[in-house]
Amino acid sequence: MMNEAGFEASGNLGAPPDIAASGWVVMKFGGTSVSSAACWDTIAQLLRNRLGDDLQPVVVHSALQGVSNALAALLESAASGGSTEGLEEIRQRHYDLARELELDGPELLDEYLLELDQLIAGIRLVREVSVRVRVRIMALGELMSTRLGAAYLNHVGVPAEWMDAREILVSKSRANRGRSRSYLSATCEHGPDRALQERLADSGKVILTQGFIARNTQGETVLLGRGGSDTSAAYMATKLQARRLEIWTDVPGMFTANPRVVPSARLLVALHFDEAQELASAGSTVLHPRCLSPLRSFGIPLFIRCTTHPELDGTVISSVTEEVEPQVKGICMRNGLTLVSMDSVGMWHEVGFLARAFTVFSDNGVSVDLVSTSETNVTVSIDTPDGEPGEDILQGLVADLAPLCNVRLITRCSAVSLVGRKIRTFLSRLAPALEVFEEERIHLMSQAANDLNLSFVIDEQQGAKLVRKLHSSIIRKTGGSPAFGASWEQLFRAGTAVAHAPDAWWMRKRESLLDIASEKLNAYVYDTDSVRNAARVMLGLDNVDRVLYAVKANFNAEIIRLLDDEGCDFECVSPGEVEWLQQVIPDLDLDRILFTPNFAPRDEYAWALEKGLLVTLDNLYPLQAWPELFAGRRIFVRMDPGQGRGHHEHVKTAGVHSKFGVPLFEVDELARLTGEVGADVVGIHAHSGSGVQDPEAWRSVAVQLVGIAQRFPNVTAIDLGGGLGVAEKPGDRPFDLQRLDALLSEVRASYPQYAIWLEPGRYLVARAGVLLTHVTQVKGKGDMRYIGVGTGMNSLIRPALYGAYHEIVNLSRAGEAPSETATIVGPICETGDRLGTDRLLPPSREGDVILIANAGAYGYVMSSRYNRREVAPEVVI
Repeated sequence: MMNEAGFEASGNLGAPPDIAASGWVVMKFGGTSVSSAACWDTIAQLLRNRLGDDLQPVVVHSALQGVSNALAALLESAASGGSTEGLEEIRQRHYDLARELELDGPELLDEYLLELDQLIAGIRLVREVSVRVRVRIMALGELMSTRLGAAYLNHVGVPAEWMDAREILVSKSRANRGRSRSYLSATCEHGPDRALQERLADSGKVILTQGFIARNTQGETVLLGRGGSDTSAAYMATKLQARRLEIWTDVPGMFTANPRVVPSARLLVALHFDEAQELASAGSTVLHPRCLSPLRSFGIPLFIRCTTHPELDGTVISSVTEEVEPQVKGICMRNGLTLVSMDSVGMWHEVGFLARAFTVFSDNGVSVDLVSTSETNVTVSIDTPDGEPGEDILQGLVADLAPLCNVRLITRCSAVSLVGRKIRTFLSRLAPALEVFEEERIHLMSQAANDLNLSFVIDEQQGAKLVRKLHSSIIRKTGGSPAFGASWEQLFRAGTAVAHAPDAWWMRKRESLLDIASEKLNAYVYDTDSVRNAARVMLGLDNVDRVLYAVKANFNAEIIRLLDDEGCDFECVSPGEVEWLQQVIPDLDLDRILFTPNFAPRDEYAWALEKGLLVTLDNLYPLQAWPELFAGRRIFVRMDPGQGRGHHEHVKTAGVHSKFGVPLFEVDELARLTGEVGADVVGIHAHSGSGVQDPEAWRSVAVQLVGIAQRFPNVTAIDLGGGLGVAEKPGDRPFDLQRLDALLSEVRASYPQYAIWLEPGRYLVARAGVLLTHVTQVKGKGDMRYIGVGTGMNSLIRPALYGAYHEIVNLSRAGEAPSETATIVGPICETGDRLGTDRLLPPSREGDVILIANAGAYGYVMSSRYNRREVAPEVVI
């Protein structure tokens, strides 16, 4: 492990002599790193270490985690006349941290909170937000958090001086930038600033200032846009000619892939600036690529370290590299790309076509990223400084390009990029790995001019799956580049118990599971205690009036009876599910069922209405084609909120590419049809997807549904659907139910006339189920190691269908440290019969019991007898 002296051992390679001898060190801390007392204890100790090394640290840090998003949401809500409950939440977040830090929150913060109150009141009054007001409000997050930080450091004996970043960083004007962008995505002057160095040196204290904010030449506040705090710190480092910039975040560095997609991704311990720039630009989210250019100009090394694990080595980015051989350093993915395809026979040999076309992009404030050309077509990917281009920008772009060519937009794409040195020299060696694209539609392929990047643009739904396959084929498990360190799994699991959740029920009940496995080759096992606990937590939410279990997740009879006993109602999608419920619970009141068919035949709707079920319509066709069925009936209507969310494209159940829901532009037609038919709309429903981790998603959907509900006077409930995320991979955070409850309380306070319903399925049962199987064979094949087990995609199809991740544990050797990386495969005659790729396990032997976790939802219910192999039976304990 790298100790504090380790910074000096490797951090200044290639730095100019004046940089290497500098006494300044800039330390940037992200939102997660400044949001708890434990992290502030770490920060204080790090600063003591720097001071002990005769260095002069300057701290740049962000707003508290989630506060910038909360301020943005508050802005939008106030501008539309909605709730301003978010004000109290923001205030309380800061007061709570102040209390943890033993500080007087009101004394430190009320000046800023009063300003926030006044600005929000003004927005509500005029129902619009000027760019200047938006900037002033967004800047308050950093101003408040740094006030707390400086006060805490002084409180614990680390002399600190708070400084306003607007006194240090000044933005510069740039051509082709609109007025709004000059305020929201500014670029600042940087480079040696002797006066600033002398001023800060005279302080004799740790300087603490804000990221993200600066001022313009008129003295007005401006923001630095995406990645603003990283970029602020880089500007500061150049002004001070610092020895290094340290970026402290919630991960220990850059990896060969996103560890949440590929847990076997390896830490990149050393990178050249150009490699890091490519990785950051291609989708690595650890730091923003804008921060690298200023550092590179002055040879200032960058360290990436983890606040919660300061002992880990991290990544060093500098102007030198020990790399000699060609090597892929990372496989990155960027989602949400939009391609613009321009066709014209006339462009062939036409002088100036690209110049005129690219001028249109510039005039619309859009930058071109990847480019592919032919005689009659040019296809480009586009970007804007603030993220994905809005619909207004796209419409303007298409309209302006139309006189030049035929224009087609290709949306919802992913760019999968191979990043490394001398890519061209080993394309032939990559050929076997590139076979993964054989069955995928490649919209664009681009090879970077600097020979550092080979990118493929494909449909977004395939991105994560291809990244996993490419990483397994190209990045070696051990050895390889000297830049490769330990894998994510090795860093956070090696030498510890196998379970990434120490209190996992299947570790507590390990002996019972081994007893079951001694009698069965394969078995699904469900733990009733886990189901019961999940149901009670969900039913205990103060601001959820009704919980309906999505029966499709798991229709095991004992599970259903248990949920019934706890007080859950039920959501069904087919007559078969309704009839099964009646069989399992003979005295079930049918008022406790919400029936939500999708593209079902007329007879199903007639059958459900005849039985007296409350029926959900998710498109207008039934009202148009069979109006007589719905006359005088109470119905729910499922809306499409316009954006799908979830852990895989196939489980995103909203947006134009999803078959579910009435689109928002058809609300007027919905009102007309229900009025003509005489149907009584009593509930508005939506479901965006599965595996959604951000509680804000439900507030956003709730606000949309309330707006629709107000069109229908008899609506009494808004149903927000399900899809609550389940922690799956090492390092995943559990879904924050308390945060969800707090957000829904804002909706309830503003619209008390509506009951709030949720439809959890996977959240209630996924963690309660495991799939037990046995090792049948082990096999080595080149760099690959395979562990064969007794069942595969016939019992659990989610990994093959969605690329879903399930924790895999050798239960027989749960006390042994994992030391081997292997791919776990089943006996089905399909290449895709993989239950897990590149998993870190103890050495496994024939007969060992293998446990596949989080298999309680969409496991047995989606199984089959493919290859005439039996499905794993179910056992309830």
